[in-house]
Amino acid sequence: MSNVERIQTHPADKPRLPDGQYNTTKWPVLTYGPTPQVSTEQWHMRIWGACANPIELDWAGLQALPFVRVQADMHCVTTWSRYDFVWGGYRVRDLLALAKPNAGCTHVMQHGYGGYTTNTALADVLDSDALVVTEADGEPLDVEHGGPARVVVPKLWAWKGAKWVNGFELLTQDRRGFWEVNGYHNHGDPWGPGEERYSHQEQAKQTRKDGNDLRRKR
Repeated sequence: MSNVERIQTHPADKPRLPDGQYNTTKWPVLTYGPTPQVSTEQWHMRIWGACANPIELDWAGLQALPFVRVQADMHCVTTWSRYDFVWGGYRVRDLLALAKPNAGCTHVMQHGYGGYTTNTALADVLDSDALVVTEADGEPLDVEHGGPARVVVPKLWAWKGAKWVNGFELLTQDRRGFWEVNGYHNHGDPWGPGEERYSHQEQAKQTRKDGNDLRRKR
């Protein structure tokens, strides 16, 4: 496969495999609720919220954007990791640029068919490896894994990329998505403090920060 950009997802000072993970060549299917059945003819995406130019795209509109291939790992919070997926799709930042986010935009709520949501910092999805994926390893993305289109943000846990994506809501303040409300970490960095799997780890991180701030003030 030609013109594939290799992305190193892990920080330079961290191991490729995050703590608590095992490497597999399989791609487990993990879905909460029914699997939406959406054809490319039915598919559309809306981008709205804190932006100057709210837009809607159909499949042809998505395909009009530059198509890229990125080789990157995927890490699932359920403890499996798979190396060297070749993702084919469209950079999230190219889609968001069409909507012209406001200066005050800080976060993006991803929406998917079936009602799924997940929140990310704007900075995380502006990275070059954050994609709306329509292909995996050279094949059209199958419905069980989020086809016809899903988001992949390789530097975060896999749930931080909405399957069956159909919307980006631009926010001026953070708001938790589905799993973030139900006990999972608000950021979701596999190499972050405590692996950033669960929401209770946010409190531990804040406690450490508050303690450090107090010591600095003494």
